Amino acid sequence: MAQQTFASGADHQSDELRKRNVPGRQDVNINGVNQEGEDKPKTKKPQTVLDILDEYEWIIAPLIFTFLAFFTRMWKIGLSPIVTWDEAHFGKFGSHYLKREFYFDVHPPLGKMLVGLSGYLAGYNGSFEFKSGETYPDELNYTFMRVFNAAFGALCVPLAYWTAKEMNFRRQTVWLVTLAVLCENSYTTISRFILLDSMLLFFTFTTMLCWAKFHKLQHDPFSPEWGLWLMLTGVSIGCVCSVKWVGLFCTALVGLYTAEDLWNKFGDIKMPKVELAAHLGFRVFGLIMIPTMVYMFSFYIHFLVLENSGPGDAQMSSLFQANLRGTEVGKDSPLEIALGSRATIKNMGYGGGLLHSHVQTYPEGSQQQQITCYHHKDANNDWFFYPNRQQPDYDPAAEPQFVGNGDVIRLIHAQTGRNLHSHQIAAPVTKGDNEVSCYGNTTIGDTKDHWVIEVVNDAASRDYSKLRTLTSAFRLKHVDLGCYLRAGNVNLPQWGFKQIEVSCAKENKPRDVFTHWNVESHWNEKLPAGDPGSYKSPFLRDFIHLNVAMMTSNNALVPDPDKQDDLASHFWQWPILHVGLRMCSWDDNIVKYFLLGNPIVYWGSTASLGVIVLMVAWYLVRWQRGFADLKQHEIDQFHYAGIYPVIGWLLHYYPFIAMARVTYVHHYYPALYFAILTAAFCLDFSTRKLNATVTWGLYSVLYAIVIGLYILFSPICFGMTGSNQQYKYLKWFSTWRMSD
Repeated sequence: MAQQTFASGADHQSDELRKRNVPGRQDVNINGVNQEGEDKPKTKKPQTVLDILDEYEWIIAPLIFTFLAFFTRMWKIGLSPIVTWDEAHFGKFGSHYLKREFYFDVHPPLGKMLVGLSGYLAGYNGSFEFKSGETYPDELNYTFMRVFNAAFGALCVPLAYWTAKEMNFRRQTVWLVTLAVLCENSYTTISRFILLDSMLLFFTFTTMLCWAKFHKLQHDPFSPEWGLWLMLTGVSIGCVCSVKWVGLFCTALVGLYTAEDLWNKFGDIKMPKVELAAHLGFRVFGLIMIPTMVYMFSFYIHFLVLENSGPGDAQMSSLFQANLRGTEVGKDSPLEIALGSRATIKNMGYGGGLLHSHVQTYPEGSQQQQITCYHHKDANNDWFFYPNRQQPDYDPAAEPQFVGNGDVIRLIHAQTGRNLHSHQIAAPVTKGDNEVSCYGNTTIGDTKDHWVIEVVNDAASRDYSKLRTLTSAFRLKHVDLGCYLRAGNVNLPQWGFKQIEVSCAKENKPRDVFTHWNVESHWNEKLPAGDPGSYKSPFLRDFIHLNVAMMTSNNALVPDPDKQDDLASHFWQWPILHVGLRMCSWDDNIVKYFLLGNPIVYWGSTASLGVIVLMVAWYLVRWQRGFADLKQHEIDQFHYAGIYPVIGWLLHYYPFIAMARVTYVHHYYPALYFAILTAAFCLDFSTRKLNATVTWGLYSVLYAIVIGLYILFSPICFGMTGSNQQYKYLKWFSTWRMSD
């Protein structure tokens, strides 16, 4: 489909008017000379206030909207002095940055680093624990931290204005889009707290603006402005993905557009191959390399700042942990492992945990003691290196016997005294592998407790005859079955506490890092302390390791059937505004907030998704019957300003239908923006041929409804004080639980 840039309807009408002859007057050319070649004095009609406002609307309107945005997002923002909803999580993460303690979370670091920056600018020292419902201490300027976050939410409003203009909507529609974002109660409420959502929305909005600007410059490829907006689109994609992985859906939208754009260029046989290659190269650099660099740079800063040991250490590799300040990993650990050594053993797969066992048994299979991988550190992660049953001459009091490549050993769980064991029973989840369990004790057992050490590599030495703390990567091969101990980031059901399944893989894959293990911590009084932490872990390995760990934890966020979550909601409830979300306690003595959208914005935008399907069907049927209802520029407008927002909505909404994780109403907010743009297109396209007076009348009614409902529901945004019963008038439906 051809790509062209078109003026708005108002500009098009102005061009047509300039072409018409005015009765009773001579035609005048652009230089002020009439058709007979005689000079004619220029006359200029004096401008009225309305003319000036009209001429400078592109400056005045966004300034007014921006002022209102900052007012609505920040008015009474410090009214509630308690830790509200997910401030308990993201405020705490900000504290870790200020204390420079390593932590783990399922989201990328950019948004949380910005939260940490807001605390730093507020003079906060990171000492507050951010417990939910707790009152903020006097020394913590929580109002400033909220204002910092709210600024991102406020800036979404002018971004919506400029995006609508770049999508060639008429002025009335541009104002409606901006008002819908400004007066969307859920956007107002979510922006007023120390959360990531305002930042996620901000970078989603910047991505759409940069995309729209870049598309509009398709007629001028390789110009400095074209290159600038291409690269800014890439930077914005990198930022939105660095706040939350939801940004990947925005990336997919730009990716689909780029694929279509390049396909069209590929079909242009007049385009030189060198130019086509240049288009491909620029897009690879701007839309793949730049976002990747931005995303990786956020993790580089994350690792650089968090130099101290913290609560998220166990998610990272042992070498990474050993280089954190204040860590116990590798501290004073003897370098070489011997029989009788007590150690923790970590899986080296990306996102891998510590080899773990507990007294609970498998509900099926052998029903023996469970073996899992666990990221948190406790005594159930400790194992003894013990001789195999064919070494009866082993004397614990004698000189240490070091273990290394090719040695056959047993691993005995320190807390329960049972042997690491495998047998020909299918693993609980990965049925193609053998189950791994804990069985017997130091005297009771058989050769199914025997494992062969196979050293893969060693960061400290090429001598594999001795197993070393942290630096040695090794595999454990079962002597009888020939399978390999593996922890593949598959989560067990609730009976296994959602911990990672450990199995014995039948297939021998030496490069499978999930079969690689290393000794993380090591205790043996007979051996001298070493310094295994002197070896650095490569950034790229740490980057991949952390991202896989985040992915694994995300996949584990599934609903718990044994636990009722009153805040969770279902995907079908969001577009129809079926439910809201209480952000805090409903006690009369505290300020209450309720996450609920503006009804006209939600219902109107949702209805538009059906309307645009009907519009597409209508024009397709008409086209098939031979009617040419739309000119080429109208088809292009339909394509880029109508179809692409629908695709954006689908990309942001459908994954929450498909995924099994716990969902909440705020997961719909990025998709809502695309629904608003879809509604704007439907209105703009459907009213393009109406009389100007009728159009302004229609839009004025819509403006009034949007503003009126926003004001009506404003208490849920700015804080409900006193008894919740006084807000009964807002409870239109029983599922809107704001007054009970």
